[in-house]
Amino acid sequence: MAHSYKRKLTAILSADVAGYCRLMGQDEAQTVQILTAYRAIIAELVQQHRGRVVDSPGDNILAEFVSVVDAVQCAVAIQNEFKVRNAELAEDRRMEFRIGVNLGDVIEEGDRIYGDGVNIAARLEALADPGGICISKTAFDHIETKLPFGYEFLGEQTVKNIARPVGAYKLLMQTRVTGEKGKTKPKRRAADRNKGITAGALAVILIIIGGLIWIFYFRQPEIEPASVEKMAQPGIEPASIDKMADRLATKPSIAVLPFKNLSDDEKQEYFSDGMTDDIITDLSKISGLMVISSNSAFTYKGKEIKIQAIAKELGVQYILEGSIRRAGNEVRINAQLIDAVSDRHVWADRFDGKNENIFDLQDSITKKIVSALSVKLSDIEQIVIAEAGTDDFFAYDEYLKGMNHMRKFTPEGYVIAIDHFKKAVEIDRNYSQAYANLAFTYMSALEGGKQFWDEIGKDFQTARLLARHFVELAMKKPTSRGYQVLARMELYKRNFDRAIDCALHAVAIAPNDADALETLGLITDNPTEAIKYYKRSIMLDPLHKSTAGIGRAYFAMGDYEQAVKYIEKALKDYPETFALYGNLAAAYALLGNDIKAKEAFKDFFT
Repeated sequence: MAHSYKRKLTAILSADVAGYCRLMGQDEAQTVQILTAYRAIIAELVQQHRGRVVDSPGDNILAEFVSVVDAVQCAVAIQNEFKVRNAELAEDRRMEFRIGVNLGDVIEEGDRIYGDGVNIAARLEALADPGGICISKTAFDHIETKLPFGYEFLGEQTVKNIARPVGAYKLLMQTRVTGEKGKTKPKRRAADRNKGITAGALAVILIIIGGLIWIFYFRQPEIEPASVEKMAQPGIEPASIDKMADRLATKPSIAVLPFKNLSDDEKQEYFSDGMTDDIITDLSKISGLMVISSNSAFTYKGKEIKIQAIAKELGVQYILEGSIRRAGNEVRINAQLIDAVSDRHVWADRFDGKNENIFDLQDSITKKIVSALSVKLSDIEQIVIAEAGTDDFFAYDEYLKGMNHMRKFTPEGYVIAIDHFKKAVEIDRNYSQAYANLAFTYMSALEGGKQFWDEIGKDFQTARLLARHFVELAMKKPTSRGYQVLARMELYKRNFDRAIDCALHAVAIAPNDADALETLGLITDNPTEAIKYYKRSIMLDPLHKSTAGIGRAYFAMGDYEQAVKYIEKALKDYPETFALYGNLAAAYALLGNDIKAKEAFKDFFT
């Protein structure tokens, strides 16, 4: 029998922190302290205005009220209170909320509310200025003559997943001056002006690609083709970006090689690989280290290569290697840390325990590495590293199996990975990292194309909705992976400010995560900063990351010579990335090298 849901009309308030990830990146401990205090104030004000807080994931707060008048008065009280409190803080530490208010129909299930009414409030919140309030037309119609505020009509807004445009008003919190309906144009937000490097570069490329047809077929080259060799500038060859000499001088650098599976059962390989990956993940959260990503580290799995050769190729000083033996409920880990420069053992140790103590064993290894390399952890880093994704070994075991198949990056592997991740969250409903990788798998399937959608048995729209659903569950206890997925989702929705915030937060949680840095490089609207993030990403994952992003950033800056150098390097490493030929053709065309541009242009379509 179909489930019967209770519906009701209610006033919804949705609020989140503007620039939250930037604040976290500057000072995590202080940001958490301020957010905790401000949440308590909001909860008190909501209660005073006869409302209730429904949910408060991450930096977001959702509340409902019986009266829309109460909801708007509460929103104004919140902003006025924080305006006073923020005046006491340094300008770059002020925490400003954006608030959206809507009156709409919702589904009530227990203490939770769902539906378009809630979604519209969230969309209105995104339209509000920091420290401001945006309300829907339905809310405005109920309070226009009841509250002494001014309003500015922002027009009919087309918002995600809402069938009809939503009328929106900016609440001015001053003497009533209501703009004439339909004539006040919506304010253009900074996010719409800053569309990110990739979007801007692609727009230019599309214009140029059209012009190239005329260049190739309706006129002859008038200048001598430019020489790629002559474009070289000392010290910035693409091939050298993963050989930065100063990395050893600034931070201890380490690569964790895949631990060998010494169990009698070969099927336990996923367990040793998963343990290795988790140690790398824990170390990646430490800002005082430079940690090679698992993508590059796993390149050496099963290969007999001298430690010194691996260290030289990856550009690190220290190598951690070891083995894992699992028999029944018993686990034994042997590990040794080697200084590849001096060719000496820093330490070697054995760690014994039971399955249920596996998290303590991981923690012991991480702490021993940190101690041996004399790395000082911040208070936040100590807390983040100590936090286990789950306390349930069986959920963790399913998660490791899922990661083993997800790392294959194949449609078939994704199907199996999704199954294991779902089993993990069925065992532990609060397993954020498993939810985050569920979302990541669906997101990767979206970006992988139709063959991935067909294999997982979902169409594009369904896969997108599932990715959104699982990342929302993951964000109840945010992880770097969760923020990476959310950043890309916000980018696709053209919520550029929000996308950058999420990418910054992903890097703040895990400063050594190559994927997080690459995501930030993709999304940021500053080409110079993007190049820095991309280069850092390649340092951490030198055997897998492409130089394409650096090339596109130089293209956006108008430095077409450097764009050519880095894009050609990317195509040499990954010749199957056909879209890069369009970038290359555009760069050559702007340099006046018609012959090279024509060659790249042909490759773009073949």
